Amino acid sequence: MTEQAWTDADEMWMRMAIELSHHCPPAEGAFSVGAVIVDSDGNEVARGYSREGGDPHVHAEAAALAKVESPERLQGGTIYSSLEPCSQRRQPVPTCTQRILESGLARVVIAWREPSLFVDDCQGFEMLCAAGLTVVEIPLLASGAREANAHLRGISS
Repeated sequence: MTEQAWTDADEMWMRMAIELSHHCPPAEGAFSVGAVIVDSDGNEVARGYSREGGDPHVHAEAAALAKVESPERLQGGTIYSSLEPCSQRRQPVPTCTQRILESGLARVVIAWREPSLFVDDCQGFEMLCAAGLTVVEIPLLASGAREANAHLRGISS
């Protein structure tokens, strides 16, 4: 689907996702990302952040999706991720883009597209759009998402 304008609610939830990204233990070779899942009625379902629980390989979207107790609440819902969902992984696990596509979520809202720091050309945004999900970018909040990643060389807020 095509990108659409964001709402005040989108901005509120994204600010929460960005706040979560600041809880990530900094890692030399990984982004710090926060994610919040909201059902179609606008109620929070789950939240997560990268490396949550001490797992150096867990991504924010996967951490949030793993906490969902009632998968039916994902139908038509939205995931807010401070960074574009990954489309490639070094580990043999599903990408965040794959997990989102399999979840039943209808919308993805991001603050910042993944820069070519670890992956040359992240395709999460394009793959989600091509699959029919509504994908919204809030560039107004990208600097907040970058701030959580100031530990990485080449990232500036």
